[in-house]
Amino acid sequence: MESKSVQAPFEVDQHITAHSNYFVGKMGSKFYIALRDSKEILGVRCKTCSKVLWPPRETCGRCFSLLTEDDLVKIGPGGSVVSFTRVHYNEPIHPDVDAPLVYAVIQLDGADSGMTHLIGRVDPDQIEIGMRVTPVFIENRKGNILDIVYFKPE
Repeated sequence: MESKSVQAPFEVDQHITAHSNYFVGKMGSKFYIALRDSKEILGVRCKTCSKVLWPPRETCGRCFSLLTEDDLVKIGPGGSVVSFTRVHYNEPIHPDVDAPLVYAVIQLDGADSGMTHLIGRVDPDQIEIGMRVTPVFIENRKGNILDIVYFKPE
C-alpha cells in the first residue's frame, strides 16, 4: 500500500485592484449627470408598486416592472442611517479616507431603498441607526458616486 504525504495549504497574500470604465445605462447616466451638474440626487418611482428606489435603475427590484426616465424623481438630500459598519484598516480600494471609517446604508427622504456610502465629520462611536445625515459634495464633481464625499450628521 502506498503512503501519501500531507501537504499544508500554501497561502498567497494578494490584493487585486482593477480600474475600469463602463456604461451605467440611461438611468445611471441621468443620475450621475444630475449629481455632477446640479448636486441633485435622483431616484426612480415605480408606477406599479409606487416604491422609490435609489440609485435609479431600469427594472424595479420589488415587482420587476420596467422603469423609464419619465419615472425619475428628486429625493433627499437628507436621509437616515439604516445600517452601518466601522472599518478599522486601510485598503487601496477605500476612498481617500484614513481608517477608522464608517460605511452606512443611507435611506434618503422620499426613497424606499438605501445605498451604501461613507459617513464623515462624526466620531465613529457616535453613529447610530436612525441618525439624520446630509450629503457633502466635492467642489470639482466628475459624475460618479464620489461626487458625494460623504454624508455628515444634520
